Amino acid sequence: MSERLQPGDVAPAFTLPDADGNEVSLSSYEGRKVIVYFYPAALTPGCTKQACDFTDNLQVLASAGYDVVGISPDQPEKLAKFREKESLKVTLLADPDKKALDAYGAFGEKKNYGKTYMGVIRSTIVVDEQGKVERALYNVRATGHVAKIIKDLGI
Repeated sequence: MSERLQPGDVAPAFTLPDADGNEVSLSSYEGRKVIVYFYPAALTPGCTKQACDFTDNLQVLASAGYDVVGISPDQPEKLAKFREKESLKVTLLADPDKKALDAYGAFGEKKNYGKTYMGVIRSTIVVDEQGKVERALYNVRATGHVAKIIKDLGI
């Protein structure tokens, strides 16, 4: 498990396929702020709620200069189904090798019902225009998280 990011850190570079198989890199957002959120699995209740919340607030975030990217270990085909089924507008990226998840400290030990296992830690990283971490939030809740981000960012 890699270290968790701290404000001021350089956000780790990534290039991952989106739901349509097109490569998307963090560097393509240079000059803009981007909210990168990590979630365990497409088409599950909590992750659907979170993705729908981001989609519902995308205009508010975009008008404040923020792009939104969701990353999970799912394959692009599953992300495409997720996007279509839920009418999602956020960019969804596939990280089946968990390289970005690991680099961002969003994959590691989790506990559930007394069992310890390795999995995706629901996390949100706010990256500024220069590619530096502005905020790093780990173990976030799927419900109410987007409203909290908007409030914390003063949007």
